[in-house]
Amino acid sequence: MGYSFQAHRISGGINADEKYWEFLEDGQFRLPRCAGCARWIWPAHFRCGDCGSWDQEWVLVEPAGTVYSWTRSWYAFDRTRERAEDVPYVVVVAELPGAGRVRVIGVLDGPEDGLKIGAPVRGHIDPPSPKSKGYPALRWALEAKS
Repeated sequence: MGYSFQAHRISGGINADEKYWEFLEDGQFRLPRCAGCARWIWPAHFRCGDCGSWDQEWVLVEPAGTVYSWTRSWYAFDRTRERAEDVPYVVVVAELPGAGRVRVIGVLDGPEDGLKIGAPVRGHIDPPSPKSKGYPALRWALEAKS
């Protein structure tokens, strides 16, 4: 059986991010932007917090930015038992200049050498799997500075 977030939905929230997961599952990193005032709307919401417009477009964004924050998880929490074999693992919050400096979370892929605030990162998409509870996953890898 293939995995899809649609078949493994986690309840809660307002589901304004449903298109995010659909695009990610199709291998596209897209974020919502207000069609009225061009403000980036992340985390996703149905209505723009600036101009009040209900219209938005999902824009293809280069998954590249810098580390805004990070944390190392030393414990397999109840909702993340699937990641127990990966403990410890690092979760990165990356700031994306190509999308109005919104911040997107993902697990670090690869070694931690050079991990620090401001370090450049590039994202890639892992397909849905049991480890990700049927959801696709955005993962960040540190880029070598040139």
